Amino acid sequence: MPSNKYAIIRYQTLDKCFRNPGRRYYFDDLLKEVNDALLDYDPASEGIKRRQLFDDISFMESEKGWSAPILRLLDGKKKYYLYEDMSFSINNSPLNEMEAEQIKSALMVLSRFRGMPQFEWVGEMIPKLEQSFGFKGVDREIIGFETNPYVKGLEHLGTLFNAILYKQALEIEYQSFKSDEPVKHIFHPYYLKQYSSRWYLLGQIEKFDVLSNRALDRIISIKEAGVPFIKNTKYDFSEYFEDVIGITVPKDGKPEIIELEFTPAKAPYILTKPLHGSQKVKHHDDNGLRITIEVIPTYELKSQLLSFGNEVKVISPKWLRDELREMAGC
Repeated sequence: MPSNKYAIIRYQTLDKCFRNPGRRYYFDDLLKEVNDALLDYDPASEGIKRRQLFDDISFMESEKGWSAPILRLLDGKKKYYLYEDMSFSINNSPLNEMEAEQIKSALMVLSRFRGMPQFEWVGEMIPKLEQSFGFKGVDREIIGFETNPYVKGLEHLGTLFNAILYKQALEIEYQSFKSDEPVKHIFHPYYLKQYSSRWYLLGQIEKFDVLSNRALDRIISIKEAGVPFIKNTKYDFSEYFEDVIGITVPKDGKPEIIELEFTPAKAPYILTKPLHGSQKVKHHDDNGLRITIEVIPTYELKSQLLSFGNEVKVISPKWLRDELREMAGC
C-alpha cells in the first residue's frame, strides 16, 4: 500500500486526466501532469519516476484502491489512458482501504489524548473502522457497541455540536421530569457529555451567570436565537468533571474521602472497573474489598451506590451513610 504523503495528489491528478475526453494522455503525459502537480504543491518536490506511476495506476485499478475502470488504447505504437466509464471518479467512490488507513492513522494520533472527556469516542472509532474495512481480515462482526440509535435526543447531537463549534446561541424548548409544562430559554452551549447512556448539554442560560446542564432526551425543540453568543471564559471541561462521578458539579462542593466496603462477589468488578480515578485499595481479602475515593458527593454518586444494594457498605463519612439509608427507606 502506498505510503507517500503526496499519494493523494498523484491519484487526484491521474483521476482528472482519465476523466478528460478532450485529450489523449500517454504515459509520459501522465508522468508530466503528476510531477507538475507535485511541484505546484511543494516547490521542493523531486517528482516521481516511471516505476511509481505504474504502481499508482495499478493501485487505482485494484480492490484496495478504487477498482478504477482504466483503459489502455493503442494509438500506433503508443498507448493512451482513460476511464471506460467517463462518469467514474475516485471522488464518487466509497472510502478505499488506503483512505480508511489514513483516517485510522489520524485517529491514532488523536488517541494520545485518550482519557480527556471530549476524546472518549476515539477508542471506539478505531475498532469500528477495522471491522468496517476488514483491516484484520474479519469476515463477520466480532464486536458489539453499546449504542442505541433509537434513544430520544440523539437527533439533536449534530445541531448542538455545530452550535458549540460555531458559537451560536440557541432557543431551547425543554421539559424536565419535574415540570408539567415545557419552558423556553436562550441557551449558550459550551460542551456535550455522555453519562450513563444519556447525553447532556452544558452551557449558560441567558441572564444566569452559572453553568447549567440539559438532558438531550428532554429537549423538545431547538432553533437559533439570533442574539450575541456569550463565550465560555470560566470552564475547562478537560478538568471540570475531575472530582465528580456524573454530570453535576455542585457550586461550592469540595472533594471528600469516601470509604466503601464491597462484598467478595462485587470486589472483582470494582477492582477492574474503578468507580473513580482517585480509587485506592485499603484492604482486600476473602472477606471483601475496602476502597477510598476522593470526590465531591453528588446525586449521581448516591444513585450509583444505591444501585449496588447490599453489596456495598459506606464506612465513612457517617452523614453519607445515614443519607443513603434514608434514601433507601431503611
